[in-house]
Amino acid sequence: MLAALLRIAALTRKELLAVLKDRRTRLSLLVPVLVQTLVFGYAASYDLNRVPYVLWSRGAGEAATALVARFDGTGIFRRVATVSSEPALRAAIDSRRALLALELPPDFSRRLAAGHPATVQLIADGRNSNTASTALGYAQAVIGSFNASWQAAHGQGAPPVRLSTRAWYNPNLLTRWDMIPGLIGTLTLLQTLLLTAMSVAREREQGTFDQLLVTPFRPVEIMAGKALPAMLIGLAQASGVLLVAQLWFRIPFEGSFAVLYGGIIVFVLAAVGIGLVVSALSYSMQQAMLYSFVLLMPFTLLSGLTTPIANMPRALQYFTRINPLRYAIEIAQRVYLEGAGLKLLLPDLWPLALIAAVTLSAASWLFRHRLQ
Repeated sequence: MLAALLRIAALTRKELLAVLKDRRTRLSLLVPVLVQTLVFGYAASYDLNRVPYVLWSRGAGEAATALVARFDGTGIFRRVATVSSEPALRAAIDSRRALLALELPPDFSRRLAAGHPATVQLIADGRNSNTASTALGYAQAVIGSFNASWQAAHGQGAPPVRLSTRAWYNPNLLTRWDMIPGLIGTLTLLQTLLLTAMSVAREREQGTFDQLLVTPFRPVEIMAGKALPAMLIGLAQASGVLLVAQLWFRIPFEGSFAVLYGGIIVFVLAAVGIGLVVSALSYSMQQAMLYSFVLLMPFTLLSGLTTPIANMPRALQYFTRINPLRYAIEIAQRVYLEGAGLKLLLPDLWPLALIAAVTLSAASWLFRHRLQ
């Protein structure tokens, strides 16, 4: 019995030394855990602490001023603009500068001063149903607080302010309406990155990589041959998610399929570029899978799919600008739910194209450098 325990202890010591003596393995055991814990702690927050809104007040008066001051004084609602027309209000919602729009009618203050109830309209961006529902709940709490204080000060019986809410692009605030279009980019990134990252690593493990080097193929041609299958599979998977959204869940498609697929192609190029960089740096399939999952978790958390980017710390918000999944989800949701065209999508397309150019160039350099 003692001899068996000594043998197990010796084997355990040997395995620990084999793992811990390798510098890359030590880093892979410690760094990803710390990074993902920090990302989860800061990015994965379902609380709303900053709600950007625009105000369209078509009348002045004591009551209108008091209601707006109550919104501005909560510390949660942040007024980003005061507009004077419906097109300006629509532009603020469409560009995602504002999550909510508060509209006060011309006779708002006059009706309350006369003891009559008044109605205000609150318009929410329904492209992220969870965020919109939470923001509407905060707004209803502000209206309820205003009603209580107005009733106490003026002795009015019925609630003086009635709230009329509308959710654009997702009238019923169904979660699947914003989640499934976002999955077009998320699931495509998952498979495309893994397939591309393991392509060269598989060749190294199977011993066919050296045979590939003595063929007439140039490094760029080898890279292209590894990238194209992953791109085709990524496009096929995106089409599968799109078909499920259309045929099974019956989510109405408002945009152009040509525009949507144009954005998906640019996104797949960026994902393939990242996968090829990982593949060039990996010596085994295990390393490729590990590096891929280390990247996938932050990409998903910092994409805005489940938690709003505006709620993240400022440093993480800057980091999301180099996350291709952020732009892919934005493009898919805007085309699918809003019907946005190429002109409106340019702020998302050009960063995505830049990421694709940088990652593909880096992958090309790494392939030439490591194959020679």
